[in-house]
Amino acid sequence: MADSGKTENASSSSHFDVVPLAADHHFLHDPTKKNSLVSHFSNAQSPVYRAIMREWKILQSSLPDSIHVQTYETRIDLLRAVVIGPQGTPYHDGLFFFDISLPAHYPVGPPSVYYRSHGYRLNPNLYANGKVCLSLINTWYGNSRERWTHGSTLLQLLVSIQGLVLNERPFFNEPGFEAGKNSQSCFWVKSSNVYNETTFVLSCKTMARVARSPPKKFEEFVDRHFRARADPILTAIGDYVEGLAMVGSLEGDEGRRIRVSRRFKNDLARVRGELEVAFSRYLPLGWVDCNRAVDVEKPKEDVKKKGKKGLWKSLLGLWRRFGIETEGFE
Repeated sequence: MADSGKTENASSSSHFDVVPLAADHHFLHDPTKKNSLVSHFSNAQSPVYRAIMREWKILQSSLPDSIHVQTYETRIDLLRAVVIGPQGTPYHDGLFFFDISLPAHYPVGPPSVYYRSHGYRLNPNLYANGKVCLSLINTWYGNSRERWTHGSTLLQLLVSIQGLVLNERPFFNEPGFEAGKNSQSCFWVKSSNVYNETTFVLSCKTMARVARSPPKKFEEFVDRHFRARADPILTAIGDYVEGLAMVGSLEGDEGRRIRVSRRFKNDLARVRGELEVAFSRYLPLGWVDCNRAVDVEKPKEDVKKKGKKGLWKSLLGLWRRFGIETEGFE
C-alpha cells in the first residue's frame, strides 16, 4: 500500500497503486451503489469482486509509462487514472485525469468515466461538464466491435483514450469529419491547425489548474511531473510564438518559419503568464527573467476592423454550419 498522496515515479516500472480513498472522487457518493457495495464489492467470492481483481492484475503488469492508475483500499469499484498527453499532439506534456466507477454487474456493463475538465472542452470527445463520449463505454454510437463487451478491459479503455482521443489532429474526432482527415483542402487543413492551437492553449490552462490544485492522492505525482516538464512546456510556447514549430511538433523545418496569427500569439502570451505563476516552484530562481518574454501583440489601426471579420470568425461560422461545438473557441 502507498502513503496518501503518493504514486510511483514516472521512470518506475510500476504505474499502478492502491491508496486510501480520495475524498474528491467524482463517484464517491453515487447513490445508486449503496446496496450493491455491501452485497457485491465487499464479497471476495462475488463475480464482480473477482473480475475487478483480474483487472488490477492486468493494470499492474501492462500499463504503459504514460498512464498511471490509483485504486482504493476500501472502494474497489472506484479508480482514478491520469494520462500524460502524448508528444506530437497538442496535448503534449499535459496531465489529464479521469475518475472511473465500475457497476455492480461489471464487466457485463461498461464503467462510468468522468473527465476532470476544469471547465475546458479541449477535445470533441471530452466535454466541459466531464462527459466522456466514446463508443467503447457506450456513450457514443459505434458498431458492435467498437462497443463494450464482457471481454473488454480497463486497460483497453485507457489506451483508447490516449491513442484515439488525445491524438495529433483532434478536430477530425468531430462526427462526420473523418472524411476530411486526408484532404489537402484549405478548409480542412486550416480548421485542424486552428483547432490544434486553441486546444494547446486550453491544455496549458488545464496544466495551470492541475499544478495549483492537484487531485487528491496524486499531489506528489503532479509535483514530479511538472518539476521535470515545466521548462520544456514553456520553451515549447516560445517556439510556437516564434514560428519554429507547428503545435504538437517541436521538429520544425530548419530555416523555415511558420506564420503565426496575432490571435494565437496573444493567447500564448496570456497562458504563458498563467503557467509561469503555476510553475514558479518548479523553475530555477530567475528563470522567467532570463528567458525571452512573450508580449501581447496589439492590433494595428489599419487592420483592426479586418481582424474582427477575418479568417478566424469565418472558420467559426463554418464550424457552426456543420454543427461543430465552438464553445471555448471564441
